[in-house]
Amino acid sequence: MINVKQLSHSFTLGKKDPKTTLPVLKDISFNVKRGEIVSVIGKSGSGKSTLLNLISGFSQPTEGEIWIDGQQVTNFTEAEFADFRLSHLGFIFQSFQLIPSMTAYQNIELPLVSKGVNEYDRKQITIELLKKTGLINYQGHYPSELSGGQQQRVSIARALVLNPPIILADEPTGSLDSETEADLLQFIKQLNKERGITFLIITHDDAVAAIGNRTIAIKDGRLLEVGDAQ
Repeated sequence: MINVKQLSHSFTLGKKDPKTTLPVLKDISFNVKRGEIVSVIGKSGSGKSTLLNLISGFSQPTEGEIWIDGQQVTNFTEAEFADFRLSHLGFIFQSFQLIPSMTAYQNIELPLVSKGVNEYDRKQITIELLKKTGLINYQGHYPSELSGGQQQRVSIARALVLNPPIILADEPTGSLDSETEADLLQFIKQLNKERGITFLIITHDDAVAAIGNRTIAIKDGRLLEVGDAQ
């Protein structure tokens, strides 16, 4: 489902010549199979968020290839990757990334609007997800009126609304308390089992990593190990 081949990435520092380059990822290779939950664990600054940005198409790697669902996406244009993301990828962020001026309903519905789905179908899909995530009674609430756990559930519903085969999660429980974190992790496992969604989860939390089928550890930009989650 996701195939990363000999991926390296460096940032260029400064504008003068010769420019200074800062290596962030160094020769990373791994596969994520369809229907897996794979956790990428590492300390802050290890390169795991950069890896997620590259897989998401928000940055281009210095070297290497990324294949997603059988397509080589490394050299996609920005417009091509934007279309690809709509049909293949859902995102869950630590900071939720909800639009504060929109209600829970509107935040969930937004990708359907971008996709050009008609109003009737948008309503059916959005209401179903509000029920699925336990938010049906909060559909008219704005993000500021919701708890952290509720906001993250809105974020998950938005990630699911176009039925993507893959969800990329960046520290999805980083803003939640331990009880809400446990509920959210159980929900992710339920979605994986019921819908067969492939999850790639970036985290520094061992408890989050443990829900995965496998754990990939990154240290100083290098792949440290690939193994079963404990």
